[in-house]
Amino acid sequence: MTKLYAALKRPAVLLACCIFLCALSGCKYTLKEKIPTGNSVPDTEKYEAQMQKAKTSPLAAYPETVTYTIGKMTGANNSNMPEGDTYEDNEYTRYIKKIINVQNVDAFEASETGGEYKEMVKMAIKTGNLPDICLVDDISDVRELASKGLICDLTEAYANCASDTIKAIYDSYGDVILDNVRIDGKLYAIPETNIEPGPNMIWLRKDWMDKCGLVAPENLNDVKNIIKTFVTKDPGGNGEGQTVGLALDTNLTGGVGGGYEYQLDSFFACYGAYPKHWILNDAGELTYGSVCPEVKEALAELSDWYKEGIIDKNFLIRTTNNITELIKEGKCGAFFGPWWAPNNPLMDAVALDPSAEWVPYLIPTADDGSVTYMSQKPSGKYVVVRAGYEHPEVVLKVISVLFDYGRFEDKDVEGLKDYFKKNVDPTARPIAINVDYKDALTRCYANLSKAIVGRIEPSELEMLELSYYEACESYLNSKSPTPEEWAAYTSRITACGLLKNTKTIDKQSMFFGETETMSKCWWKLRENEQKTFLKIITGEADISSFDDFVVSWKEEGGDLITAEVRAEVNR
Repeated sequence: MTKLYAALKRPAVLLACCIFLCALSGCKYTLKEKIPTGNSVPDTEKYEAQMQKAKTSPLAAYPETVTYTIGKMTGANNSNMPEGDTYEDNEYTRYIKKIINVQNVDAFEASETGGEYKEMVKMAIKTGNLPDICLVDDISDVRELASKGLICDLTEAYANCASDTIKAIYDSYGDVILDNVRIDGKLYAIPETNIEPGPNMIWLRKDWMDKCGLVAPENLNDVKNIIKTFVTKDPGGNGEGQTVGLALDTNLTGGVGGGYEYQLDSFFACYGAYPKHWILNDAGELTYGSVCPEVKEALAELSDWYKEGIIDKNFLIRTTNNITELIKEGKCGAFFGPWWAPNNPLMDAVALDPSAEWVPYLIPTADDGSVTYMSQKPSGKYVVVRAGYEHPEVVLKVISVLFDYGRFEDKDVEGLKDYFKKNVDPTARPIAINVDYKDALTRCYANLSKAIVGRIEPSELEMLELSYYEACESYLNSKSPTPEEWAAYTSRITACGLLKNTKTIDKQSMFFGETETMSKCWWKLRENEQKTFLKIITGEADISSFDDFVVSWKEEGGDLITAEVRAEVNR
């Protein structure tokens, strides 16, 4: 609820009545201006003009503080914020309030890890008791909320309060990103943007490689031999049997949601296999990648890796936190991960052991040295606004402040820059999303590289780039750089430079949505897929069971879903 302030200049009697009414309604009464005496007339026209301008433009401040309740997604370790900062009072919230006079009030706080936040959101949807603003991670949730009339149409708010830069950012993804959240032509959510991440890399302990006389891998077989050496020769000094092989998540691959740490998308791509994606096969037919024969070949190789101890023997019982601890403690020297892996978990690993030298490598998927990877869906999180909330435009104003004005225009943002240098997690933002150009990695790497070698002045960098530049400069010039400085340089220069200077091929995922039959049985098909693949890898099932899986998949809804997806794509 918007707080009522005494900006309307009233006689003392009316002021007392206002205070009394506010007390009855439970509002907090804040005196923003001195109340004049005499027969002064309140400047209501100015107030209304300011309020109208704030409602219809990206950066105009409200004449009184506007508050909104929000379901707050939190991060580990208080999102790595400095001591004393909270999710309602930190550099982001203070900056937003300074610029547009808006303040979040957290209806609940829950971690994304372990599904806690998702469960809280599901309960809010089930009870219909939504906070004013909420972040959901499933497009089906957006559709359900819209069909029940629980969220409002944001079409007008987007038109008025998304800045030109924010609109250009969304345009960089084409029509699909916003069309995905339109229902009957109305915009019912603001999607997070998933920047083009490039292929996952194999991250290896180079200090271990040097100790064992190993050179940079050029193919999967080289990776296999390096990991086998780590396990058998124990260059980390963990003791016999204590160094584990390749860290692996039981999800195996990320699919259209993107490649994450400890997943094998890059491994499968070496076999021309793309599980969990809808792809065009060699015959030009739209097909579900997990049932293609190339997947069978990749699974057979993974089964051999598991038998030989190349893959962590206990990966089936590992949680993400367990894997992270193995890496931090120096018991694991290899995993597949994205360009941002230095920020998490490697920064903590380097903090515990500064001698740990983690280096990324890209494994070619073709004889010409190129690396093919699958595009991911352009968004994985969606911001919705409760129907009936007085200021739905707040979402676009906050986004415009954080991802346009504060980043590209305002030069007085030392606090925000400091957050980036300290590697504060994005979940510290009141609305825990990212909004950036599709080619953001390429843009940032190009500008940072130019600034580091003096081809452009640091003052020409935008705020995010400048914060990374300062961290990278400290890393290069310090005798004892901090783990945060190491992470900034290794992610933004080493890893992104590898992506920039390698021939990568973005293979298009053809479908990101959900068909009618999918909504009924996709969960069961996916569950059976995961179980079958895990059994094959661990030797519990023979490789021939892949063929049985394909037959079962088709009979239990796969063929019908394929027909629906083809029709939807053609349409």
